[in-house]
Amino acid sequence: MIPLLILIPIIGSLCLIPITENSKDSQTKMKNIALSTSLLNLFISIILWAKFDSSTNQVQFVYEYTQLNFCHFNLGIDGISLYFLLLTTFLTPIALLSNYKNITENIKTFLISFLILETLQICLFTVLDLFLFYIFFESVLPILFIIIIVYGSGKARIRSALLFFLYTFSGSLFMLLAILQIYSYIGSTDFQLISLYEISLDSQKILWLAFLLAFAVKTPLWPFTGWLYRAHADSPLAGSILLAGTILKFATYGYIRVLLNILPDASNYFGPLLQTIAIITLIYASLATIIQGDTKVLIAYSSIAHMSIVILGIFSNNIHGIEGAILLALAHGFVSPALFICVGGVIYDRTGTRIISYIRGLVTYMPVFTILFFIFTLCNAGVPLSLNFLGEQLSLIGIWNRSPIISALGATGIVFSGCYSIYLYNRISYGAYSPHIKPFKDVSRREFILLISLLLPTIALGILPNIILDSIHVSLSTLLF
Repeated sequence: MIPLLILIPIIGSLCLIPITENSKDSQTKMKNIALSTSLLNLFISIILWAKFDSSTNQVQFVYEYTQLNFCHFNLGIDGISLYFLLLTTFLTPIALLSNYKNITENIKTFLISFLILETLQICLFTVLDLFLFYIFFESVLPILFIIIIVYGSGKARIRSALLFFLYTFSGSLFMLLAILQIYSYIGSTDFQLISLYEISLDSQKILWLAFLLAFAVKTPLWPFTGWLYRAHADSPLAGSILLAGTILKFATYGYIRVLLNILPDASNYFGPLLQTIAIITLIYASLATIIQGDTKVLIAYSSIAHMSIVILGIFSNNIHGIEGAILLALAHGFVSPALFICVGGVIYDRTGTRIISYIRGLVTYMPVFTILFFIFTLCNAGVPLSLNFLGEQLSLIGIWNRSPIISALGATGIVFSGCYSIYLYNRISYGAYSPHIKPFKDVSRREFILLISLLLPTIALGILPNIILDSIHVSLSTLLF
């Protein structure tokens, strides 16, 4: 079933190649093919989720391809990778729909790029070989680089794309060196085989630091935060949705799958160091968020703050913290794309600007949008009944068991998120209607469907979190104990 998930977007891309972009009908046809392909993949992933056995710690739906000599092409999922896979297949059709009417040139390349991105992300979350993990970890960079340059809106988009590429590629070179060193130790890069070997603490420390550089850039942690807000500000809306929703989760998945699984002693040894860096990142990003004047940059900085709490949960060294980190990562994958749709889609499409001081009083003509925007703002601040609330609370409870001081400092993120989230909402939605913008229509049917599609899982899983927790508990317990 996993090979099917990988092949369907490729088949959809091949179907797009012979179609010309001469007429509006052919453009609509291409969009419908790409959207249908991504929805079919979502349907198959839901079937896979329904068939997943959460009572076992074994890797399921295993597929092996043994014709490659240089690596072991082995695919499979467990409770940890299952929901990252579902998040990928869920966000891809939303990303395609978000730019359904905005992109009018080079549509074929745009659609094929996002379908290939879906395949590469599914491969990353299902592959069971460390070398192939690195390949798929890096493979999204050229595609996103092209998307930002060709379809981005900012004047500095070339600089933003270069910063994104150079930051993430340079950090990942250290991960490649660490993988080669592990291969020289063990003679294999298979995840399950590596986890059976005892690596000395001194060797683990060096390897851990090499992997950390790659994951810290992708998270991103301070001082590697400079690329993220620029990439968000200058990329198209669909690019921002995938970048916030799934690409940032590469590092989250890598921390759990590689550092905790393969290098547990070094993870325990360096835990206080990484917790300190996460707190610095949290406070820095939160303070930077409050003063931003660009709506997309503000949401991008808030992503950095939320991912810092995810780091605290992952390195809490207990089941509550890690489960909370996964819940918060998934919640961020719903709420952050929704906020980007609000500010970079609904508002930007109507006003042509993202400068907060030019936008005011939207509730006058857009009451439905204002209500949806308010709900997502509250979710972003972590109010009860949202998945964000449970993720933050479990992460902070987990880190409290290890360091109450770090947990107390991490809890300041809740206060900060309330400040910048409500402040953004209040400045845009209320007050006298801005003289710089004309009256606008409320959300369209397409925009309403997009926002409701992201709101429903955020609230439903916030009320019924055991849907996720029951599936990941056995896998995480095996990982820890």
